[in-house]
Amino acid sequence: MLKISNSVELADWEIEITQIRAQGAGGQNVNKVASAVHLRFDILHSTLPPFYKQRLMALSDQRISKDGIVVIKAQSFRTLELNKEDALERLKELIQEAVKQQKARRPTRPTKSSQRRRVDSKTRKGKTKALRGKVKI
Repeated sequence: MLKISNSVELADWEIEITQIRAQGAGGQNVNKVASAVHLRFDILHSTLPPFYKQRLMALSDQRISKDGIVVIKAQSFRTLELNKEDALERLKELIQEAVKQQKARRPTRPTKSSQRRRVDSKTRKGKTKALRGKVKI
């Protein structure tokens, strides 16, 4: 059972976790032990509320396929248990990030004094650069 929020939980049957061999260097252990984890989660066939599903499908994340399947690969730890926890935590963060409401941006105008400071600094820089020219004798 993965708890997303107070009212939203994912059952174990919705999340498919498979063991795979980790990639990269790691000595003898990496060649014989399947300690990495592939987590697969089908958004469309899950028990998530429709709002969650819409927000997740609207995300442009490379871990989410066009069919609505989230694939997370966890291999940063040496043990299978820690990699499972890491993958579940990353899924939870992905779902929470998708439903987080973005603050509406209110455009602001620059103040008169900040505009004046900007123009003054530009003219000062221009004068400095003008002095860099060839010296006439």
